[in-house]
Amino acid sequence: QVQLVESGGGLVQPGGSLRLSCAASGSIFSIYAMGWYRQAPGKERELVANIIRGDLTNYADSVKGRFTISRDNAKNTVYLQMNSLKPEDTAVYYCRYRKTVRPQDSYWGQGTQVIVSS
Repeated sequence: QVQLVESGGGLVQPGGSLRLSCAASGSIFSIYAMGWYRQAPGKERELVANIIRGDLTNYADSVKGRFTISRDNAKNTVYLQMNSLKPEDTAVYYCRYRKTVRPQDSYWGQGTQVIVSS
């Protein structure tokens, strides 16, 4: 079993910053990728950023230059530093851990709410 514990969400004003954390525990024998997705009300879940094989990073165009993903291998933890937040960043943010490339080896966190509002 794999457990993903997310933290760091909350309410922030436009232009502010938040840092999300996701700690993976349990049967973590390998990590193909870890990343963050988000889902806003009425919209599909979308990729925000991920790290593949420890060094290849991908970002959604909408967050490039504002968000930074990083990983602490020793702690099996992935972080998402979010700066210059905008109201359109409001969503539930989900952590995803992929043990391998196979879809069945994918695990999701419970989600953490981010609200950007004045």
